Amino acid sequence: MLNLEKYKTDLDNLISDGDKLHRSMQFKCYPEEFEKQMKPILKKKYYDFKKNIKPFKEGYQTWYSEALVLLRQLLPDRIADFTKLYEKPKTRKTIDYGNYVIEDYLQNLVLRNGYSNKIKVGPEAAISQFEQQLFIVKSIVKRFESTLFDIQQLTQADIFDSELDAAKELNKKGFMRGAGAIAGVVLEKHLGQVCQNHKIKNLKKNPSISDFNDKLKTADVYETPVWRKIQHLGDIRNLCDHNKKKEPTVEEVDELLTGVEGIIKTIY
Repeated sequence: MLNLEKYKTDLDNLISDGDKLHRSMQFKCYPEEFEKQMKPILKKKYYDFKKNIKPFKEGYQTWYSEALVLLRQLLPDRIADFTKLYEKPKTRKTIDYGNYVIEDYLQNLVLRNGYSNKIKVGPEAAISQFEQQLFIVKSIVKRFESTLFDIQQLTQADIFDSELDAAKELNKKGFMRGAGAIAGVVLEKHLGQVCQNHKIKNLKKNPSISDFNDKLKTADVYETPVWRKIQHLGDIRNLCDHNKKKEPTVEEVDELLTGVEGIIKTIY
């Protein structure tokens, strides 16, 4: 079953919450200017509105985590741009308006001039950083409108979940080979999609789990521990599909199903 409406609803809620967080930052950093702007618009409702403004720190981490999930699904090429607006740069030696990030804001970091003790840079510098994050999230809307967007990729996770649920039932009823075969197909399709997401080319005509896995590790999509885990899952899948001398156990297929479920939720 396609789940476009769920994604659209999640995105609409995320944008709405992002707008509220933006107003919260503006209110805290520029309370007088905020009141001058909003009071004429809201009139008598302004004080109720002001009372209901939640602190940015209270809602940002949840918003950030949910935004990352949607970006991984719908706009993976913007994840690096999104996260650098939050995280402190490892190579940062001095702090100014250009590299003050949201993590600094959450810690209420304020830099003062050593001589005059005037504020050199403070929390208000993070407003533009959050605005950029919000613009990135809002740009996802265009993906829903674009004819170039692949609907199959959007709903693939839901389809895979259904297939894995069916495989779990087969395994419970003693059809280990069938369950393992389904899990292997899900893993293979997902790794193929990850290769597309990262624009990895030069694959074989009919690539296997191992082929996809090697290409993704070489491209630094993930590191050796993940590569080893996927190789192991591929070995169990091969036992189910090809090895007629040894029967797969329920435990082995359970391990395969759990492993595949984890991969499709964390590797994009």
